[in-house]
Amino acid sequence: MTTYIPSITLPEQVFAQPAVAILLPVALGMAVGLAVRPTETQRTYLALKQPPFRPPPQVFGPMWTAIYGLMGYAAYRAWTTGMSSMNPTIRDLTKASTSESGATLYTIQLGLNLIWMPIFFKYKRPIEATVDITLLTGVTGYLTYVWGRVDSGAAWALAPYLGWLSFATYLSAGVGYLNNWNLANKERDVPPSAKDGDTKYVDEAPEKKST
Repeated sequence: MTTYIPSITLPEQVFAQPAVAILLPVALGMAVGLAVRPTETQRTYLALKQPPFRPPPQVFGPMWTAIYGLMGYAAYRAWTTGMSSMNPTIRDLTKASTSESGATLYTIQLGLNLIWMPIFFKYKRPIEATVDITLLTGVTGYLTYVWGRVDSGAAWALAPYLGWLSFATYLSAGVGYLNNWNLANKERDVPPSAKDGDTKYVDEAPEKKST
């Protein structure tokens, strides 16, 4: 069972206020994305050899925004449900303790989440990035189980996140493997869409012009 560690856990006010709980991960995710520079990130992504079922880069922004929002909503639900169980009329201290330990797990997974993009795109370390996202998926899976014992709605709100992380782990490992775990000097100087008859991915054949 995970222990509640206040020193490495977000303040309880973050979990108790719905707007703060939902908007904080969204804002942090956007801040990291902007810090890594979206244009350079997209150039790197398009220049890499990709495994099957890779989505276009335009999918990631809206998808992560929705997932961060659901993540924050799950945190709010689990925390408020757990803390309300301390009410004398309910008095379920086990549920309250579980909610608090989940808050520590939540903080850890959020940290692992936010460092993946700089590791992968800025420092171009696919091995470390894949290790990070594998740990992130494991922690999030356990968090889903822990908070599911407090509030089933919180677990369901984390389900899309867990599914997307599983897919993202596959992409991270696949990209690393197909590019020999070396992402250096992969950027394209000219956006692929601006090249006549070119392709978006380096492992695809150029499209044929219609006559």
